[in-house]
Amino acid sequence: MLTARVPAMRNQALIGVSLLVIAIGAAWQIGGKIAANDLRTLAFAAVGFAGCAVAVMILRNWRTGFFVFLVWLLFEDLVRKYLGNSTALFFGKDVLALLIYISFFAAVRRGQEKMFRPPFLLFLSLFVWLGVLQVFNQNSPSILYGLLGFKLYFYYIPLMYVGYALIRNDEDLRKFLVVNAALAGVIASLGIIQAILGHSFLNPTTLAPEIRELGQLDRVTPISNQILSLPTAVFVSTGRFAMYLILATNLVIGTAGYLLLSTRRSRNLVFVVIGLVGGATLLSGSRGAVVYSGASTLILAVAFLWGAPWRQRQAHRLIKAVRRSFIVAALGLAAILLIFPTEAGSRIAFYTETLSPNSSAYEVSNRSWSYPIANLMGAFTRPNWVLGNGIGTASLGTQYVSKALGQRAPDLWVEEGYGQLIIEMGIIAPFLWLLWTAALLYYSWGVVRRLRQTRLFPIAFAIFWYAFLLLYPFTYGGLAPYQNFVPNAFLWLLIGVLFRLPHILENPPVLAVASTSRPAERGGFQFCRNGLRFVVAPGSLLGKISRSMLLFCAACPRPPFGILTPENLCWRLGGKLYPSGCDE
Repeated sequence: MLTARVPAMRNQALIGVSLLVIAIGAAWQIGGKIAANDLRTLAFAAVGFAGCAVAVMILRNWRTGFFVFLVWLLFEDLVRKYLGNSTALFFGKDVLALLIYISFFAAVRRGQEKMFRPPFLLFLSLFVWLGVLQVFNQNSPSILYGLLGFKLYFYYIPLMYVGYALIRNDEDLRKFLVVNAALAGVIASLGIIQAILGHSFLNPTTLAPEIRELGQLDRVTPISNQILSLPTAVFVSTGRFAMYLILATNLVIGTAGYLLLSTRRSRNLVFVVIGLVGGATLLSGSRGAVVYSGASTLILAVAFLWGAPWRQRQAHRLIKAVRRSFIVAALGLAAILLIFPTEAGSRIAFYTETLSPNSSAYEVSNRSWSYPIANLMGAFTRPNWVLGNGIGTASLGTQYVSKALGQRAPDLWVEEGYGQLIIEMGIIAPFLWLLWTAALLYYSWGVVRRLRQTRLFPIAFAIFWYAFLLLYPFTYGGLAPYQNFVPNAFLWLLIGVLFRLPHILENPPVLAVASTSRPAERGGFQFCRNGLRFVVAPGSLLGKISRSMLLFCAACPRPPFGILTPENLCWRLGGKLYPSGCDE
């Protein structure tokens, strides 16, 4: 036994000496880089080391690694800005996504995770196969453009399966939504600070040439000539920040409605984030973010009332969610107007001067019809519009391919989504796009209807509405929102979550359901079986005099409304209800 221990001890000593030598060598190299003031190389090394650690984490447990991927997905641009917009960093999120796919599908093969077959898969596969064929289009300058385009369109589709398996119960759903709300709060706060302090905040002294124009944009109001800086927050462009604010608005409001119907945990955090996102939207300087976020808020409010669980007498919770969302957003906007009147005033002037029909600089009709249609018609003036020029030749990121090839990028792009599809994949592409997107929304709406009058309806409708915005109104204005990795990844991830929700509903909620007695104790109008009743709280003057709970029912058939008689009073004494004319 002693002789068996000797080789093990020798191996441990050898490992220890090796690690010591490696540590000394690393310290020597780090010291040299610090002395030479080469901090960028050190930063690259730190990012590489962290990436290796995250890769090991993902391969061991894809669920834990998924949230690291989610953080990197949102903050990758910030690292790219400070490290020179390196191409390696640009594909960092794609490497992490690939590791998640490998780890996840390995778990599926072991029988540890569930898979599902999307009902719209046939329609989606038709468009995917068109994209595969267009990778090898002879009109494309290089196959690298095809590979880039295929990545932009289809790389994050497997996140749909990941999102479906990620959510197993209410606790998983709450964790996912709260993490996203917290990240949205951080990003919105940084955007607000940057809008106030200017481009010097969260931006290096010198930006890379590819992102300099995107990250340091200013606008001038057309009539009053006020200058406003457009914040990018943690992203490299103002457009990506604006698109994220629209996503965050829908997701956070849906989260608020879900939490009010399921648990008291994390409610205050979510309502604070609603105020922060509203303030960041105001200061973003993006008309699209303001219009779509405002419209989404109103539509979600109406939808929540339509899908509220009236039969379970919990509709007042969704009414409370809508009311609190409007109050918090209004308070956030009021605080910004009072504390930073100059910064907020210039942006409000820009919105009113360009969005008001009475303004001489009114641009809504031009941006919503004339300009997109002109770009759509311009697609037919490009070469090879019948068969296409190849996927990726008019997409985001062509500058990276042209830089790698050492040649000029193709000048084919138009600012209209369906026209861009025609240029890249031919005249058949818009029809296949409409086919698969209509199928996705049709089956998604079926899920939303199944979840009506349940605790999961608010988040289900919020996901459906975001998918509709991205696939139709945004695509009409251009394919950049869909090809943008943040909206695209969240689209497929949230679609998987949406189709998982009915299975969660089949099981009893893991979270503690909020008690329904508290609203009655506060007093006011409440719903009962017969109609509407008025509750007198024990803390009120009448409640203290009677030392009981008085419930005055407005729908009791026997006495007329407005006459207090024993027939239309319910007495609650010692926690026990004595009905005399109304029934809870």
